[in-house]
Amino acid sequence: MTYQFMKRILNLFLLFVLSSCARIEVAGTPIVVNTKVIPTSTLLAPTSFPTVTPTAEIPCDPSNVDFCITDGHFILQRPIHPPANDLVDETYLYGSTANGTREPHHGVDIANQSGTPVYAAANGTVIFAGPDKEAVYCPWPNFYGNLVVLQHKDDLFTLYAHLSKIDVAAGQIVGAGTQIGEVGKTGVAIGSHLHFEVRSGDAQDYFATQNPELWLIPAKDTNGKPFGTLMISVVDEGGKLVNYAEFTLRYYPDQSQKVVKSYYGVTYSADMMNGDENALQGELSAGRYRIAIERNGKVYERWVEVESGGLTQVVFVVK
Repeated sequence: MTYQFMKRILNLFLLFVLSSCARIEVAGTPIVVNTKVIPTSTLLAPTSFPTVTPTAEIPCDPSNVDFCITDGHFILQRPIHPPANDLVDETYLYGSTANGTREPHHGVDIANQSGTPVYAAANGTVIFAGPDKEAVYCPWPNFYGNLVVLQHKDDLFTLYAHLSKIDVAAGQIVGAGTQIGEVGKTGVAIGSHLHFEVRSGDAQDYFATQNPELWLIPAKDTNGKPFGTLMISVVDEGGKLVNYAEFTLRYYPDQSQKVVKSYYGVTYSADMMNGDENALQGELSAGRYRIAIERNGKVYERWVEVESGGLTQVVFVVK
């Protein structure tokens, strides 16, 4: 065979092999290889794919919207169980001074007859149980009367004061719902009631309190539905909580524009602002509310919604 003849045979063989294995189409259309269709986009993609993390939903920011509704952090059981009264006394709320007639309130009061059982709000350890003869948990001796203090996880503490009877001892471990004492009026108490506090960080720091209504599981109304909670932050243009503002809250349960109930209050005492809020109203029925904040002769108003069992957060920027 001549060289030219051998070259011609080889070219024919190569043409046969290529035509039987592949057919290349115009760019942008599928490429066919051994009858298996592979989209062009796949071939152009990288050989390894980065892990894609879904974008988390942006949390609601009450500073940028009229209000936000969250689940809150209601992790504590109520220390009084129905059928006894488990509702907070509205006349002397956390951080209030009862119109300047009392010491700023470091907790909440739950009125009941002496002898009503008092229960642990969460699992914990008893770190104090007895009369507060020494000024350890507040600046004055015999202020809380018969007192029980429980330590919970994450340096959270609950205090149960004015008890008529104590059923636990220091060092004892108790579970949520364990009876720890009975309602009374020992110490500086006007009438029989439980004074209940939540402290964070240091149990003996009188000013380490938190508003208990931000921690207690909401009580239920007469229909068995949990109440909602409204947390209000009144701040100046720099974002700092103001020392004093008055607020009015009006409840409109439906579209009739009829006011069913009104609430009146002031922001916390200046030395009680330990969190993100300076006013709070708990045990609210679900529905629409109109808030009016009065500060330095100006009134700021806004509509908000309250949901059963939820926490509504609202921020007012005032001058």
